[in-house]
Amino acid sequence: MFFTCGPNEAMVVSGFCRSPPVMVAGGRVLVVPCLQQIQRISLNTLTLNVRSEKVYTRHGFPISVTGIAQVKIQGQNKEMLAAACQMFLGKSESEIAQIALETLEGHQRAIMATMTVEEIYKDRQKFSEQVFNVASSDLVNMGISVVSYTLKDIHDDQDYLHSLGKGRTAEVQRDARVGEAEAKRDAGIREARARQEQLSAQLLSETAMAQAQRDFQLQQAQCDAAVSARKAQADLAYQLQVAKTKQQIEEQRAQVQVVERSQQAQLQEHEIGRRERELEATVRKPAEAERFRLERLAEAERLQLLAQAEAEAEAMRVTGAARAAAVSARARAEAAQAEAKAAAFAQFREAAVVDLVLQRLPQVAEAVAQPLLGTRRVTVVSGGSGEVGVGRLPAEILDVVTKLPGAVEALTGVSITQAAQQKPDCVA
Repeated sequence: MFFTCGPNEAMVVSGFCRSPPVMVAGGRVLVVPCLQQIQRISLNTLTLNVRSEKVYTRHGFPISVTGIAQVKIQGQNKEMLAAACQMFLGKSESEIAQIALETLEGHQRAIMATMTVEEIYKDRQKFSEQVFNVASSDLVNMGISVVSYTLKDIHDDQDYLHSLGKGRTAEVQRDARVGEAEAKRDAGIREARARQEQLSAQLLSETAMAQAQRDFQLQQAQCDAAVSARKAQADLAYQLQVAKTKQQIEEQRAQVQVVERSQQAQLQEHEIGRRERELEATVRKPAEAERFRLERLAEAERLQLLAQAEAEAEAMRVTGAARAAAVSARARAEAAQAEAKAAAFAQFREAAVVDLVLQRLPQVAEAVAQPLLGTRRVTVVSGGSGEVGVGRLPAEILDVVTKLPGAVEALTGVSITQAAQQKPDCVA
C-alpha cells in the first residue's frame, strides 16, 4: 500500500526489511500492512516566544528579555532527520515546540548572565547572534535547526533602562539644536549665493533672449521672401497642372464611354444567349423528359398487368388441380374405409358387436358413476336386506353394469356372454 506526504511532513517506515527504518521527506513510500509500520513527523516551522523574566546580568541587575525564534526539523539533512525521529517521533508539534522553547530559553538566560545591561540594550545584534549560535549548536544534535532569532523586547521593573535613555536623550537634543543652528546658517549663506547666481543668470538669459529675438526676426524675413517666391511658382504650376488634369479627365471619360458601349453590346449578346439556354433548359428538355417518363411508366404498367394476369391464371390452375386431387384422394380413402368396415362386420358380426360393447363398457360405468362425483351428501335408505350404508353404493353401480349385456342382447340379438365363451375357441 502506498502512502504519500507533503513537503512539510516526513514519513518513517519500520518493520520487515526496513532496518534501519526508511525516512521519506515529502514523497511516497510502499508499506506492507501487518509487517511494516508507518509514522509521521511534522517539518513545519515553529514560532517560539522565548521569554526570560528577571534574569541577573553580569553586574547583578535583573532585566526581562523577550525573543522570537523560528525553528524547524531539517528534513533535507538525513542525519538531522534521523536524530529528530529518534527524539521526537510520536510527539505532537506542541511537545516539540515546548522542548525547543525550553532549550532556547536556557541559552538565552545564559547569554544574558554574561553581558551587561548596556551591552544588551545598545548592541542587540550581538546578543541575538550569540543566542543564535549557542542555541543552534545545541539544537542541531536534536535534529532541529534555528531559522532565525530576533530580540523583541527588553524591560525592567526599576526604570534602569529609562534612566540610561535620559542621558542619551539629552545628548541627542543638544546635537539637534546645534545641528539646527548650523543648518540655518548654512542655509542663509547658500540662499544669498543662490540669489546672486539667480540675478547673473537672469541678465545673461535676457541678453541671450534679445540676441535670439533679433536673429529670429532676420531669419523670419528671409523665410517670408522665399516663401512668397515659392508660393507664386506653386500657384502657376498649380494652374498648369489643373488644365492638364482636366484635359486628361476628358480623354479618360471619352474612353470610358467607348468601353461602356462595347460592354453593353457584349452584355446584350450574353443576355440573348442566356435566355435561349434558359428556354432550352426550362421548356424543351423538361417536356421531352416528361414524355419519355410517361412512356416508360405506361410500358412498365402494361408489362406488370400482363405478368399479374398470367400469375393469377397459373395460381388458379394449380389450386384447382390440387383441390381436385385432394377431394379424389379423400373419397377413395373413405370408400376403402367403409368397404373394410362392411367386410369386417359381415365376417365378424357378433364379435364386432361384442368388441364394441366391451370397449364402451368402462365409459358406461363412468357415466353411471359420474353423478356421484358431484355429490356432497348421500342419504341411504335400507330395505331390510343386504349391506347397509356407504358400502352399498359399489354394489348398486355393479348391478347397473351387469344389466348391460341383457340390454345389448334385447337390442341387437347378440349374447355377449355366449360370444365371450366362444371367443377363446375362435382364437384357438
